[in-house]
Amino acid sequence: MNVSAFSNRYIQHYPLALQQQVEQLWNQQKLNAYLQARYQTPHNYTTDKALYHYIQHLKNTHLKSAPPIAKALYDSKLDVIHHALGLHTSYARVQGNKLKVKKEIRISHLFKQADSAFLNMIVVHELAHLRESAHNKSFYQLCEFMMPNYHQVEFDFRVYLTAQLEKSHQAD
Repeated sequence: MNVSAFSNRYIQHYPLALQQQVEQLWNQQKLNAYLQARYQTPHNYTTDKALYHYIQHLKNTHLKSAPPIAKALYDSKLDVIHHALGLHTSYARVQGNKLKVKKEIRISHLFKQADSAFLNMIVVHELAHLRESAHNKSFYQLCEFMMPNYHQVEFDFRVYLTAQLEKSHQAD
């Protein structure tokens, strides 16, 4: 099956040459082999508690002065409702005459079984939002600071999603 029918969903913002390389790998049935060769390290952060501790560790390592994270969890509804893989939220409540703001990170349940590099990539992305709300140059520089190969892993994850989407179409 031709990748171009669905590639615009996950890799449309990449150069046409890269899209064509992904399409060529798919047509040669080598896309999954490419991904398996690069990403075969599972992670042990399969519970919300383990995910929270992992995120706290990364935050304390790279963003010591960032606001604390009150909650971190895997969310099975995230990609369906918000069309997102990760979500950072903050909510405020009044406590006496003070306003308390709490930060929360939700990660799509897809990352429970994904490679450790993919989980690291989405956590780094959501942590970067603690400092930079917009996806601008300084946001991506912060992502690269926390994970030097961030852009490559993000692209490969989009390729992974493309392969998963195609698998689900074949199963139908």
